Amino acid sequence: QVQLVESGGGLVQPGGSLRLSCAASGIMFNIRDMGWYRQAPGKQRELVATITIRTGESINYADSVKGRFAISRDNAKYTVYLQMNSLKPEDTAVYYCRASGVWAIIDGDRQLDDYWGQGTQVTVSS
Repeated sequence: QVQLVESGGGLVQPGGSLRLSCAASGIMFNIRDMGWYRQAPGKQRELVATITIRTGESINYADSVKGRFAISRDNAKYTVYLQMNSLKPEDTAVYYCRASGVWAIIDGDRQLDDYWGQGTQVTVSS
């Protein structure tokens, strides 16, 4: 099975920084891209940032985080990071990691699918 394990969430004051990590594990051949999404209470889940895993060439950010957040990846470890700086109270949400276009061995068969992590809470408050 493929699992995504997130870490790095927590409580931080406005203007502070946090770094999230997400590591994919399992018998995988390839991951097209990985990224971060977030969901605040009463709101829909929204894209924060995505990056292609093999080349790192294609990076997308939500307008609300441009210039403050930076996504990066370690291709060999199937790991993606999100450096969050100048955090604001409106960044408070559960942050979810997603791996898209994952070729993996599941129950002995090659399968293509997308996967989500369990989420990590980020709270920005004084």
